[in-house]
Amino acid sequence: MSFEEIFLGFLIALAAGALIGLERQQDKATQLRPSIGGVRTFPLIALVGALSAFLAQTLGVWPIVGALLVVGGFLTVSYYKDRGRNITPGITTPVAALITFLLGVLALLPNIPLDTIHRYLLIIASAAVVMALLSYKEPLHQAITHVSNDDIYATAKFVILALVVLPLLPNRTFGPLNVLNPFHIGLMVVLIAGISFLGYVATRLVGPHKGLATTGLLGGLVSSTAVTVSMATQAKKSPSLILPGAMAIMAASSTMFARVLVIIGILQISLLPTLLGSLGAMTVVGYGVVLAMYLKSGPAPPDGAYVEHRNPFELTSALTFGLLYVAVLFIAKAAQTYLGDQGLYASSILAGTTDVDAITLSIIQFYSEGLSSWIAATAITLAAMTNTLVKTMLTAWLGGWALAKKVAPGMLLILLVGGVVVLMLG
Repeated sequence: MSFEEIFLGFLIALAAGALIGLERQQDKATQLRPSIGGVRTFPLIALVGALSAFLAQTLGVWPIVGALLVVGGFLTVSYYKDRGRNITPGITTPVAALITFLLGVLALLPNIPLDTIHRYLLIIASAAVVMALLSYKEPLHQAITHVSNDDIYATAKFVILALVVLPLLPNRTFGPLNVLNPFHIGLMVVLIAGISFLGYVATRLVGPHKGLATTGLLGGLVSSTAVTVSMATQAKKSPSLILPGAMAIMAASSTMFARVLVIIGILQISLLPTLLGSLGAMTVVGYGVVLAMYLKSGPAPPDGAYVEHRNPFELTSALTFGLLYVAVLFIAKAAQTYLGDQGLYASSILAGTTDVDAITLSIIQFYSEGLSSWIAATAITLAAMTNTLVKTMLTAWLGGWALAKKVAPGMLLILLVGGVVVLMLG
């Protein structure tokens, strides 16, 4: 290592320690209780780690081991001193101190399989993450209160399924039309459930009292159809929820378009530019309608409206989607094989009456096998438009004419824009 790299390594170690120490100092001042250290101690711990790594370049690993034992001894003594003062000590700060020491070691440890810039980025990023985790103690603890035991059990079972069962599935195609690949199907189920779970967690953290437009915006990541059914049912019982319910339905439907774009961006980014014209325009128009509704809305309605989502990690939900995906994949492939592009469009419209994700994944697979980008984009757009039309009909059926009058114009405008863009691109 050159002198410049060594000097910069010490500075990076001190900076990482200062970030963590700054938060610990602030916490100590806020909680009004003694702590292991703060804005001075943590940079010193990082410096000890950096010095031990620097010495290790000529003396071997022993300076690092010795320094770690000394730092660990100081932390142990401090921990038991706090217990002797009838203070209930936690292990968060000692763990943060050990991480700080190791980040200091990383700054100057030789033979790391990273170039200098990426090593320094890793150190600063790690320090920032530690600082954030320490700073958001109360919000994180409050967030856990929104998670039920059923959510924990469902998530645990799904993680086991994804990490244990999925790798064991055969990664080859078989069956009629040679289109079914168990590993690929399982992987797609995990991806969709993961995206839906992020939305599910967001809705649980936000809670039911942040406004129905926000509920719809996040709920669209889980299931825009569930938001539509729930809001329509509640708005029919409570007229004061008609306008907020309409905003939630429109927001969820608009988020559905953005969700599809995210899925495409993850799985087949080369298809994304072609779809940005139609789905991007529909997303912008939908959110524009929501904004117009919001600006015209009066006082917020009384609390009580809430959209109940099922945990996407529940095995029943995941397996149901897996079966739906298999059915849509097979039907769409058969339609394309025997009826051509028109058959694919028809299957997309049919699939869009129930779910957009399954047909989107199917079209992405066909695109990777040689389907043209324009045909793929048109098929996905038709499915999204069909699903939007179905939600409009559900709104009128379950929510009544008063709610339909609020929702239908915006939905029809979305459909009109999507149709025009598809025709223009064609």
